Amino acid sequence: MTASYAALRAQLDTLTTEAFRPELAEIDRLSTLEIARTMNAGDATVPAAVAAQLPHIAAAIDAIAARMARGGRLVYAGAGTAGRMGVLDASECPPTFNTDPAQVVGLIAGGPGAMVEAVEGAEDSAGLAAADLAALELAAADTVIGISASGRTPYAVGAVEYARTRGALTVGLSCNAGSALAAAAEHGIEVVVGPELLTGSTRLKAGTAQKLVLNLISTITMIRLGKTYGNLMVDLRASNEKLRARSRRIVALATGAPDEEIEAALDATGGEVKQAVLVLLGAVDGPTAAGLLTTANGHLREALALARDL
Repeated sequence: MTASYAALRAQLDTLTTEAFRPELAEIDRLSTLEIARTMNAGDATVPAAVAAQLPHIAAAIDAIAARMARGGRLVYAGAGTAGRMGVLDASECPPTFNTDPAQVVGLIAGGPGAMVEAVEGAEDSAGLAAADLAALELAAADTVIGISASGRTPYAVGAVEYARTRGALTVGLSCNAGSALAAAAEHGIEVVVGPELLTGSTRLKAGTAQKLVLNLISTITMIRLGKTYGNLMVDLRASNEKLRARSRRIVALATGAPDEEIEAALDATGGEVKQAVLVLLGAVDGPTAAGLLTTANGHLREALALARDL
């Protein structure tokens, strides 16, 4: 056994996410239903683990939203499953909140090809993370969230460390307590979900926890940036027929207007849902609605208040 292998094994032995569950040593001898019930019972504990970190998550969101309101970007950085979770969350922001694809970015160790095929050794390189962030011309207004189940992945830790040298806001999301990732970041979020059903398979509970936390971060940040009106996605981008139908429905729910008025408002605003709502509720024309929203930094409630004062 080499010294480096021995050191790595010793590290893994200390990680909750890598712990062996002896009570499951013969799980393969159980019925399919029994395995499913066991797995589902484990999954049910994940929301409680996330709940324990909500104060840390909320503090990170407020800091992220403040940066993004000044034009900063949100960048996720991780390897393997953790990286894929970041890329997934980033890719869902443009169609959901009409963000520019460059506003929320997902970086995965090894590049886009690592989304579907493992890139051996990429996660072990802190330098690769620094290079990926340098290619984005990372700035002080930006936020970098390093994601790693173990909390020790060099790519994620390296991303956070490089981001701090650039003055960017940093968040470390891991699933082990006392992680190097949390220690390196300004905001540490450690969702301790415990050992996995399959020893070390952190695409399971750890992956679920990461997905839940990223949902919280991106969704609430976008609410804070005025991307919603109540619980309606008024910045939705209608890029296909399903989304065009959803746009009409959102305008209807927000305004209660009849179909013909909704169609007219959407036509007057080039299909922009937020502007169409303002046209109907603020009794203004399309260009005026656009101007009011610009003045209100995209916040519909503020724009409505401005419309009432016209």
